[in-house]
Formats: sequence, C-alpha cells, structure tokens
Amino acid sequence: MKIAVAGATGRVGRPLVEVLSAGGHDVVSMSRSQGVDVTSGAGLADALTGAACIIDVATGSSPDQAAATQFFTAAAKNLQQAGARAAVRQIVMVSIIGVDQFSTGYMAAKVVHERAMQDGPIPVRILRAAQFHEFVPLLIDWGRRGDVSYLPNVRSQLVAARSVAEALAALATSPQAVPAPTAGRGTIWEIGGPRAENLVDMAKLFVDRRRDRVRIEPDPRRALYDTDDPSVLLPGPGALLSGPTFEEWLAAQPS
Repeated sequence: MKIAVAGATGRVGRPLVEVLSAGGHDVVSMSRSQGVDVTSGAGLADALTGAACIIDVATGSSPDQAAATQFFTAAAKNLQQAGARAAVRQIVMVSIIGVDQFSTGYMAAKVVHERAMQDGPIPVRILRAAQFHEFVPLLIDWGRRGDVSYLPNVRSQLVAARSVAEALAALATSPQAVPAPTAGRGTIWEIGGPRAENLVDMAKLFVDRRRDRVRIEPDPRRALYDTDDPSVLLPGPGALLSGPTFEEWLAAQPS
C-alpha cells in the first residue's frame, strides 16, 4: 500500500516511517524539509499521487492555542482537499487522550483539529495517545523559569512514540488486528503505556538521570492542562496498552 505520512520527520513520524517501510509499504514522507508543507499545501498534490492512505502526525512548533489552532485547521483542510483530489481512501491521525474535556490551550486546538478532519470528505480514524515519553524533556523546556521548571501536576499513562507509531500503522494497514474502538466512539481508539505516572515525578527522574540542575515543581498556573481532574489524561477501558514504562525507556536512553 502507498501511504503518505504528514510530519514524517517528527517524534512519531520517524518511527512510523520505519515501521511502515519494514512492513513492505510504499511510504511517502511529507515534511517541510522534504518540500511538502501541509499548512500552505505546497507539494501536497505530487506527494499524494497514488496514495491510498494518509497518516497525519504533523504538529506545529508552538503550544499556544491560537497558533496551534491555525496550524491544525490549515493542515486538516489541505490534507482533506488534496487527498480527495488524489482519491485517497482514508486518513489516520494522532490526537491526545482526554482532549475533548478541554476548552482552552493546546488541547482545545487539538479538538478543532479532530473536528476539521472529521468534517472532510475522506473517512478518518483517530488514535488518541497518552503523552509520549519523548514529550517529557519538551515539557521541561517549556516550563523553565530560570533554575526552576514548572510542570502540570497531572497523571498520564506515558507511552513510547514508537508504540504509538506501531498502532497507527496497524490502524492504517490491518485494522482487524487492533482491538475495538473506545466504547461509544466508532472511529476513535486510545493508546497508553503500561501504568499511570505523575508528570512531575517523571520529569524529576529525567533531570536526575541527565544531571540537569533545574528544579522541577508543580505548575500553580495550570497553563498547559487547565483541569481539576487529575485523571483526565488517563486512557479509558479497552484502550491499547503498550510498554515500555517511562523508567524502562529512560534507562535505555544514552546518558
């Protein structure tokens, strides 16, 4: 199958291209560095020629709600329109567990992304993932204020980006091999890691291993995840669960 991957050079895109290629699929990598811009539409027509499926793991550079909303709205519109012209049969996209419980911030932008994709002519399957192991260092950078980094004091069933890539590949190529969608959501699946973790605690483990002198503290402003529900980011019953744990993943990383 010919599959186009939007965001092919990102955290999920790189392992996704590897998994699809290992499975014998004809993979078209789409990213700005490869001459394809999902927000402007540049290069999309050529990239999607002959593709049966698009897997969308592209993301913008900013966690700001307005900037992220603009990115996702443009990307969804262009992928749906260009995909329809190229006779693409389906789109698989990655999203975030609990996203529909938020009305502000980056999560609200991701809700707009889901809806914009679902409003297009091509059928869409959505995989909502827990926060990636690889996302923890980015959160630390986003939260830095001098020698302190403030992180959301919430729980998440952290999952490896490669595990998410494998699930996306299965949804695109062998959906019968994937458990049923989340109850009541016929086109939405969830994936998380083996166990629930606190993001603040996992960040402390990360900086300890890297011998980073930054101090990790809970964010009193709740700037990224504005919620009173500490379990909103946890997967529901029937979700795909895949290892390794965050500690196992961290132990395997270069020092």
